[in-house]
Amino acid sequence: MPRVPNESEVADDWSAKIAVAEELVPLIGRLYRDNGIVLSVHGRSLLNLSPIDIVRIHRFARHVDGHALDIEFTARLIRSAIALNPGTASIDVARMSSAFGASGETDLESFVASELADITDHHSQSVAPRRDVILYGFGRIGRLIARILLSRSSDNGGLALRAIVVRRGGSKDLVKRASLLRRDSVHGPFNGSITVDESTNRIVANGTSIQIIYANDPAAIDYTEFGIADAVVVDNTGRWRDEEGLQQHLESAGVDRVLLTAPGKGSLKNIVYGINDSTIEDTDRVITAASCTTNAITPVLKVINDTYGVAYGHVETVHSFTNDQNLIDNFHDGDRRGRSAVLNMVITETGAASAVAKALPELAGKLTGNAIRVPTPNVSLAILNLTLDRAVTTNDLNAFLRDVSLNSELRQQIDYIESAEVVSTDFLGSRRAGIVDGLATITSGNHAVVYVWYDNEYGYSHQVVRVLEKMGGVTRPSFPSRRGNV
Repeated sequence: MPRVPNESEVADDWSAKIAVAEELVPLIGRLYRDNGIVLSVHGRSLLNLSPIDIVRIHRFARHVDGHALDIEFTARLIRSAIALNPGTASIDVARMSSAFGASGETDLESFVASELADITDHHSQSVAPRRDVILYGFGRIGRLIARILLSRSSDNGGLALRAIVVRRGGSKDLVKRASLLRRDSVHGPFNGSITVDESTNRIVANGTSIQIIYANDPAAIDYTEFGIADAVVVDNTGRWRDEEGLQQHLESAGVDRVLLTAPGKGSLKNIVYGINDSTIEDTDRVITAASCTTNAITPVLKVINDTYGVAYGHVETVHSFTNDQNLIDNFHDGDRRGRSAVLNMVITETGAASAVAKALPELAGKLTGNAIRVPTPNVSLAILNLTLDRAVTTNDLNAFLRDVSLNSELRQQIDYIESAEVVSTDFLGSRRAGIVDGLATITSGNHAVVYVWYDNEYGYSHQVVRVLEKMGGVTRPSFPSRRGNV
């Protein structure tokens, strides 16, 4: 029977971990500012965390690997990386630890040098050039995208939020816009400093100067007046869904491409990052990032279909209410949506099932879908009721989905959890497109029911930013590489 540490030993262990974490805070920031390196633990960023949060995120690794990540390993890895003077990249420390263990090597410094050889001494080279970004609209998704971009802002390339376009809402518009960025009832306060310069119509957030432009016509703005060029416009208004409407942005000087944060109509490419982002071409001027639900379910459906085959499926979405519903009963063009969103469950339609086929043509005609809007402000649940081509057990299906969430190319999109206590608010702030709830999985012969949680605001916004990076040509190389590493 293992020895149980006494209170003094537990306290000393905690103090030692905090001491290491305190040393890591400036090193993590230095790697990001000077080299453009983003460090994470199983996809959870280490940037801008407190020492306690750094210790906590190392302990979180036990849910994935079966044991906590050694913070001393992280310290050694970071110091080794700094010595190499690397170029822009994303490094998952937990996966590097697993890869190092699997490699059989004993010298961590040599392992890191070998793994990062392609980017060694590249800090002066702009591996990820800067790309200007314009947010057209500043609603729920627009403000979260702004938060994500501002959390990554640096002088080392990447996406640069330069302007936000809105319709003036009154004499205090600028102050109110800044306040909405600073305070969020669902996602909490902005992590940083925000000031307003009313003389120039600018919001300055964490040292980034953002021009606020008041306009009603997307085709009549000269962004070059503000030093903006070759920008990607992220239209999060939902006002235009087809190519003709969205192409209006391209008529404005300084705009190179357009990304819609909603399902597109007609022949527009609906991109689910991780699934069909490879189809984005230099000639694509207007594309869409599909919907939050489509992003949540498509990766899970793909891996299940690839391995077990999907003969038929029904997607039922239990979705948080959205801004297009009424707070109290009132007229609404949509069926049932005129009834109070905060008092009712509302059956409505969803295009997610049919939209999956735009990213996964092999599932065309195989899926149906419906939605129930419920009185919660965020985090939704998709229930996938599937008839498979072959039988599967619950244990086998869960083991497969857990492995996919850890070791596949879709690990940024698919998360996995087994806990008898989790509820919707526990997934608030998830950066993954969807989280499989393993304890809810049901199988019977070739029938399977899979439950997928998703933060329909923040998780989706991260998918949008991933597409945005791909469009802008600023995607960071990821390490450990996929050359046989875990």
